Amino acid sequence: MADMDHLDATEDVALNFGDEDEILYRKKKFRKPLVTIFHLLFRVAAIIAYLLCGWFSDSFITNFVIIVLLLSFDFWTVKNVTGRLLVGLRWWNYVDEDGNSHWVFESRKSDKQVTTAESRVFWLGLVICPLIWTFFLVAALFSLKFKWLLVVAVGLSLNVANLIGYVRCKKDAGKNIKSFAGNFLGRQLLNQVQVNPPRNRLPGRFLIQNPTSPVPRLL
Repeated sequence: MADMDHLDATEDVALNFGDEDEILYRKKKFRKPLVTIFHLLFRVAAIIAYLLCGWFSDSFITNFVIIVLLLSFDFWTVKNVTGRLLVGLRWWNYVDEDGNSHWVFESRKSDKQVTTAESRVFWLGLVICPLIWTFFLVAALFSLKFKWLLVVAVGLSLNVANLIGYVRCKKDAGKNIKSFAGNFLGRQLLNQVQVNPPRNRLPGRFLIQNPTSPVPRLL
């Protein structure tokens, strides 16, 4: 009998090995390291290619194509992949049937999947790179390298476009949170009023309506 009781007691034990993995996953600073790397890979490669392209090739056309390709890869990756996975933001544009252009800025409702480290890397990469291309623009103007102005203009415009798009997403996300909080508090207050309607009373006095007189009196 003792052995049977022991077996019955062991049957009720549940081992949740998956919970340990989930806790470790939540404690990670970089939950998506590959996405974080690709967020910086193409934009840093484009900057390095711009600085060192003269060492490997004297052809301006070749250097121009390589740098623009890297910038294009970066623009597409940041716009469609890394922003959505790292910070839960996305922006895009479409043209309707009438030929009007519409800009859409989206944000994820829950930010539980966003870590502070990944968010910091995302925004630092998004802000610093346009500043670097701005410096390249000024340097090209003062050094009279006008043919490189086109390369710098492409790099600056693509980087600034992503920066503006995600800033708008972040701004709209903040507005949505405030609007949701205001609507939630309003609904709660309305529910309280419906459950407990206010009574016409003063401290220590009651308002009584005399059926024979239109003027109420206090007691």
